[in-house]
Amino acid sequence: MGRPVTLFTGQYADLPLETLCKKAKGWGYDGLELACWGDHVDVARAAKDIPYAKSRKDMLADHGLKVFAISHHLAGQLVCDPNDDERTDCFAPKECAGNATKKRAWAVQTMKDSALAAKNIGVKVVNGFTGSAIWHLLYSFPPVSEARIQKGFDDFAALWNPILDVFDKAGVRFALEVHPTEIAYDIITARRALAAIKNRKAFGFNFDPSHLHWQGVCPVKFLKAFPDRIYHVHMKDAAITLNGESSVLASHLNFGTPGRGWDFRSLGHGQIKFEEIIRTLNVQGYKGPLSVEWEDAMMDREHGAAEACAYVKKLDFPKSDRVFDEAFGN
Repeated sequence: MGRPVTLFTGQYADLPLETLCKKAKGWGYDGLELACWGDHVDVARAAKDIPYAKSRKDMLADHGLKVFAISHHLAGQLVCDPNDDERTDCFAPKECAGNATKKRAWAVQTMKDSALAAKNIGVKVVNGFTGSAIWHLLYSFPPVSEARIQKGFDDFAALWNPILDVFDKAGVRFALEVHPTEIAYDIITARRALAAIKNRKAFGFNFDPSHLHWQGVCPVKFLKAFPDRIYHVHMKDAAITLNGESSVLASHLNFGTPGRGWDFRSLGHGQIKFEEIIRTLNVQGYKGPLSVEWEDAMMDREHGAAEACAYVKKLDFPKSDRVFDEAFGN
């Protein structure tokens, strides 16, 4: 039997959790990766109210589903981001809007709460983002000093170490989804992020091949670089669609716009070699969920969720317990 196949609820957070449970079971999923927005998980409440936290797991169980992780991406983004960006005002409570200090303070507290919420729900992993004070310095013009880049990693460590202390106490791990706009977006920056926090075990990665693929980073090489830090796995596809006019930087074209240089695709409709990922996960002994993060601007999301579940279940296979010709000697 393969690994459990779950659905990340972030792209469906406009639906009540009860409604989504019914749909997900019908689509064939084994469980849900619960987003900490919509009505799916209120982390501040779940951190203190054990009956409420238990109700999240019980609701899924009533529909034959399990939960293996919760995800608090939007709040995590605000921890290291400069936070003077009005686009992220909607990530925090209304009273924080327009106030960078309040946004960050709320983000730090709610990420600490997410560790306690996960413990009370009964899961061991919180997925999310870290934000980054230096992502916007990606292209070094005007010139950027190494000291400024190092300060970005130092600030990340200073902000996240107290959060990770709470994770350690709760017996929960944080899994960064390595992703453009985060402190780590490829193998080199992931190594540097780990070094900044002195490789503490509370911090690892939510492996998502889609964000690596379009940047030109080999997803399998990422797995091999961090075999003991893959705390969760997203299944998500992407396609590079450069046409000689567009850029891999996306040309200010929104997802799904014709002419864009890359885009997310529903599983099996992109360019990622998922079988090689499964084989590598088997070698490394990963037994956690394969969680579908469904994003495809050109496909109906319910059709995509159902199709993606079937695709992953057909693709996944357990590691062999023997070499195929060992039976010859019996």
